[in-house]
Amino acid sequence: MTKSLDVITIGRAGVDLYGAQVGGRLEDMGSFEKYIGGSPTNIACGTARLGLKSALITRVGDEHMGRFIREELQRHGVETRGVATDPERLTALVVLGIRDEERFPLIFYRENCADMALSEEDIDEEFIASARSVLVTGTHLSHARTEAAVIKALTLARKHGAKTALDIDYRPNLWGVAGHNDGESRFVESQAVTAKLQATLHFFDLIVGTEEEFHIAGGTTDTVDALRAVRAVSAATLVCKRGAKGAVAFEGPIPDSLDDGLSGEGFPVEVFNVLGAGDGFFSGLLKGWLDGKDWSTALKYANACGAFAVSRHGCTPAYPSLEELNFFLKRGMVRADLRNDAELEQVHWSTNRHGDWPEMRVFAFDHRMQLESLAGYTPSKGGAFKELCLDAALRVQNGRPGYGILCDDRIGRRALHAASGTGLWIGRPCEWPGSRPLTLEPALGPDCGGLSEWARENVVKVLCFCHPDDDAALWATQLAEVRRLFTAARRNKLEFLLEIIPSKVGPVASDTVATLIQRFYAEDIYPDWWKLEPMEEASAWASVCAAIEEHDPYTRGIVVLGLDAPETVLKASFEVAARFPLVKGFAVGRTIFGSVARDWFEGRQSDEGAVEEMVARYARLCAIWDEARTSAQEEAA
Repeated sequence: MTKSLDVITIGRAGVDLYGAQVGGRLEDMGSFEKYIGGSPTNIACGTARLGLKSALITRVGDEHMGRFIREELQRHGVETRGVATDPERLTALVVLGIRDEERFPLIFYRENCADMALSEEDIDEEFIASARSVLVTGTHLSHARTEAAVIKALTLARKHGAKTALDIDYRPNLWGVAGHNDGESRFVESQAVTAKLQATLHFFDLIVGTEEEFHIAGGTTDTVDALRAVRAVSAATLVCKRGAKGAVAFEGPIPDSLDDGLSGEGFPVEVFNVLGAGDGFFSGLLKGWLDGKDWSTALKYANACGAFAVSRHGCTPAYPSLEELNFFLKRGMVRADLRNDAELEQVHWSTNRHGDWPEMRVFAFDHRMQLESLAGYTPSKGGAFKELCLDAALRVQNGRPGYGILCDDRIGRRALHAASGTGLWIGRPCEWPGSRPLTLEPALGPDCGGLSEWARENVVKVLCFCHPDDDAALWATQLAEVRRLFTAARRNKLEFLLEIIPSKVGPVASDTVATLIQRFYAEDIYPDWWKLEPMEEASAWASVCAAIEEHDPYTRGIVVLGLDAPETVLKASFEVAARFPLVKGFAVGRTIFGSVARDWFEGRQSDEGAVEEMVARYARLCAIWDEARTSAQEEAA
């Protein structure tokens, strides 16, 4: 049968709470970053990033953390059919930190956790049969119930011709041979653990571990002897990770020296964080192994992915995309501290963003100055009107992808917060309305620290009124504000939308917008999104698209703003813009809500009437855009 999956991983799934401060004790951590975690979960995500079709079998709790894991897996493209929800147990948690280059304290909160309740009933034969390979990790061999589930999966994998792999992943305290305070410990001798592992090693085609992990699997602290003890009970290819010395593979008899094993190119990087590095390594190894590469190439992939992992904060967030891996291998290593390689980090960021937005139909009601100037406006009425705008947006969206809003926090806070989790794309403005030179909203703070309070799904949007003819002092002032905000957005892992409107400043030619775009890229500002005013000439759009693609082949794209234009004018501009695939859609506001707001604030329109009118206008604009895109695609075909 045709295999629909490349790899199924089985075992731990938890939430990593990573200390955000580096160089301190866990006792002194003041804040934490939340990531998905657990070796099989990390590997499922790591291989998915590398283009493999991955799945995970595990259990999560019926609570917020369990839902976070499921949603994060889906965002990474990991199949979640095998993720069961356990109504009785909580999702596992791990608290971790980076003390220095050698100490990485961690505490496992895994007492009776959901993933350790995995049972034989969770292993579906049809699901296992759909995979080319099955990977398990050592922790789930530590208890009878989870061991039975693993053995069933491995037996079915053999039956259906799937390759099998083991990450020894020895954590002494998860085997009950070390205490809660010893989460960082990687080796404690135990004959019981050795016996348990050796009873299962014959199931595997590939076994991977550090020297210490092979010591526990082989029952001796002499690495060569340990590998020979494993070889005595398993014909698997053995891959031994040696830290800074790289890794070696053994397909047959174990030689007298580890240096005589098969090896791949290594990358001498600065070690920042070893936690999760082995899972990154295994992800790269699986990519090479399952793609049929020789061991030298597979180990090169593995070493590179491990190098990324030890260079960054977190586990899964550190792993590369396939595009990033290929870029790194082609260009080579420029500096040892990879996390400070700006070119590499741009590729990492832009190829690992969550979500896919090939179409963008955005209702923009982030306006503040325009509403505040209306007769009858009060802050409370302004907030209530924006909730009506959100209601209209959700009615048009109706659960479908490709719809979004722009909404502010100052007037529209209730609407902004209510939009979270609805599936809408959410952009949030930062500029003080109408400011030139650009001034940011005071709530952001002098260092843009306010972004730390933003929901991760909010996109940082800033409008800059600028023109190529601006004098040097004005350009420098505005550029500094944009750069400050862009840097803060990246630091807070928020996408960035840059809106530029030159027509309000001076005359616009066919190359005006493209010239501005070039200037921002020249200053190392890489917006995830561009919001641009409509342009009548196809040549102007062609210049804009060329300028963006020259500097950022992974950009999210462009949305066209409306400038309060009538529908007929927008229709004409959409017909030109829709010819260019980089233009993903529109972000229009006053054309939808302008006259409705005037009537509502003055008491001439009811709430429901206002919503119905905005629904009709927004839906018509969506239809106009969709028709323009369809026509453009048909012409291109």
